[in-house]
Amino acid sequence: MNHRIDPVVMRPDLLVIAELIETGEKVLDLGCGDGTLLRHLIDARQITGRGIELSEEGVLACVRKGLSVRQGNLHEGLGDYPDGSFDTVVLSQTLPFLNDPEFIVREMLRVGRRSIVSFANWGHWRCRISLLFTGRAPVASDLPHPWYAAPRARPLTVRDFGDYCERCGIRLTAQIYLAGSRRIPVRRDKNLRSTTAVVELK
Repeated sequence: MNHRIDPVVMRPDLLVIAELIETGEKVLDLGCGDGTLLRHLIDARQITGRGIELSEEGVLACVRKGLSVRQGNLHEGLGDYPDGSFDTVVLSQTLPFLNDPEFIVREMLRVGRRSIVSFANWGHWRCRISLLFTGRAPVASDLPHPWYAAPRARPLTVRDFGDYCERCGIRLTAQIYLAGSRRIPVRRDKNLRSTTAVVELK
């Protein structure tokens, strides 16, 4: 059965993550959703891929794509993996929904040689203007998820995440910022201009 996924239909942050993965790596995708990224990496980069997904719908979609995915909570699932089990651990657009994001980031860095995280940026200028003029909690451009819908998201910005990494001694070894699907320069105004961040951590 042909499971190949057309890269054109992938989210922009997933395309960036795929570019950072080297051929033949062992990859763990946390909150892997329907398995789009894993399937693409297996086909295009010949990786050995595993995933963890909470939703039954996502797990079933992964199984239909022929992927090795387990259903479970990230806060409980990573303890089964020894240190350095993977070359890369991926967390795409899941960070705001975690109960204990700091714990998960630490676990990612423990079980992987490196980690790649993508997240929507609530520091984008449209979010700031929306809050200023409407007085309502903004919805991030690349994560259109209202505050009242489950799961609940914790808004964070590019600057928030950078401050966290600096405080915890985590190195940002690669930074790619997107405005929609367009890449923007890594400059002082990246927090104002980017809708999504993709960062590599070590």
